Amino acid sequence: MSKARVLVVEHQNDAGLGLVGERLRESGVEIETVGPDAGLEVPRSLEGYDGLIVLGGSMGPTEDDRAPWLPATRSLLAEGVAQGLPTLGICLGAQLLATATGGHVRTMPDGPEVGLHTVRFGESAAGDPLFEGFAGAEVPAVQWHWLEADQLPDRTRVLASSGACANQAFRIGDRAWGVQFHPEALGDTAQDWADEGKQDLDELGLDGATVVTGVRAAEGELRQAWSRVADRFAALVQQAGQ
Repeated sequence: MSKARVLVVEHQNDAGLGLVGERLRESGVEIETVGPDAGLEVPRSLEGYDGLIVLGGSMGPTEDDRAPWLPATRSLLAEGVAQGLPTLGICLGAQLLATATGGHVRTMPDGPEVGLHTVRFGESAAGDPLFEGFAGAEVPAVQWHWLEADQLPDRTRVLASSGACANQAFRIGDRAWGVQFHPEALGDTAQDWADEGKQDLDELGLDGATVVTGVRAAEGELRQAWSRVADRFAALVQQAGQ
């Protein structure tokens, strides 16, 4: 019996699958990563795959000149929604998911979220295939975004929000989720982003070492919360592959 396969679109190699990848592999899901640093083109369809994950990146969801693989990525996300295939967009991936299905993305009017923040799950998360048990909870999450999906398409259920961003987690249809936060990110990833984005942090008046220390201190809670979500996504991919 062949393994369930998930396609992962990676926009840059310092924004990889992280914790989510660990959990998928533990669950026995086969991962195929495509994108510029992986050296593989984004495919034209999801044929042969049982799930789709689109990761974060420093570009915007419509910066096609900067990232010419984005049109194909948006097409895959729209296909995932249409087929009811387990689909997960993280940060830029969530913005691409919204854009691909008729939503809109903007620069955050009150400035970015960077570092460890709290995400609030609404009662709408009750019974959700990924976020069951999170309803009413405030959960720590790594944030690193200057943009947000401010308008979502029809058939969207908002699952979580924060003070700075109303649409932190949402589900389109039955099996496609966008999360503006980073369930895959732990301390090492935060360190990479702080090193690469030192000028951005300086402009915000943030100290990179302090930001990273905050993430590392919460690693136990981050692992506990987001491993549950990754495991549930893996189970959905395996069901789709049966």
